[in-house]
Amino acid sequence: MKVFVTGGTGFIGAKTVARLIASGHECVCLIRNPRKKEVLKDLPCQMADGDITDRPSLMEGMAGCEAVINLANVFSLWEPDNSLYTKINIDGTRNVMEAALLSKVQKVVHVSSIVTWGNTPDIPFNEKSPIGDHASEYARTKYEGDRVAWELVDRKGLPLVMIYPCAVLGPNDPKPIGDYIKMLAIKKMPIRGLESTALTFVHVNDVAEAIVRALEKEGNIGEGYIVGKELCSMKQINGWVQEISGVPLPFLSVPNSVIKLNAFFLTALADLTKRPPLWGLSSDSVRNALSNMKADGSKAERELGISYTPVRTAIEEFIESFR
Repeated sequence: MKVFVTGGTGFIGAKTVARLIASGHECVCLIRNPRKKEVLKDLPCQMADGDITDRPSLMEGMAGCEAVINLANVFSLWEPDNSLYTKINIDGTRNVMEAALLSKVQKVVHVSSIVTWGNTPDIPFNEKSPIGDHASEYARTKYEGDRVAWELVDRKGLPLVMIYPCAVLGPNDPKPIGDYIKMLAIKKMPIRGLESTALTFVHVNDVAEAIVRALEKEGNIGEGYIVGKELCSMKQINGWVQEISGVPLPFLSVPNSVIKLNAFFLTALADLTKRPPLWGLSSDSVRNALSNMKADGSKAERELGISYTPVRTAIEEFIESFR
């Protein structure tokens, strides 16, 4: 199958492109930043210059493709310009979905996130759980982008399947949780915090596997799959980082109320200077961590045949990747 991929140079995207090629698929990867081509240089894929905000480049890249995998999004919990979230996560998603309809592809796999459920009352929540209040601009715009896609399913028959990864970990992790683990392992994190917070995690390779299996599975148009299984507290994550890295944890453990207060001031400073908040501690990142992130990914096990990798293994591989 010839597959058009957005976000193929990203953390999940590069693993997905490699997995697609290993399965015999032909990939056309949309490249916004020419410097990112280096990420895919060892993979036999076609690269198409363009941007999900530019509809003509999407149509040109999708020409002759049978399927689309949309991974492009703004994944961050602080931006100097909040309008970027809407521009990419909502408007960009609409552009990709409408281009896929015009291109008459057989299937679209859109990669979302479990944060779109917000503070749902269900613990753990699943694909049928109600939506709660969103804790960050990232979560809100991802949810609104999903709504755009599902509306096109209802109104125009978009052949959509959606993937909702839990908190993703793995080698070369560039995300906030990866930054936190790295700072712990190199003794750059001065405190411990949010230790009672628990999240459902997933290895990045398991997400790539789920994306490809969802693409290849027959008869699943209109389905959504939460991907992730192992629920871990940040205290447990901290303990594994200490064991694996051999580096002692910071002595000081700070209550959530103090973390929230510090995040407020660091975010205000970041908004003023237009530089990311120290230690990645933004108000959105704290609210996001304290929201309901306890998800049930058993449907992906049952229907896609996913076997989840232990979270400790993901942490071991991540620490090894930057050492």
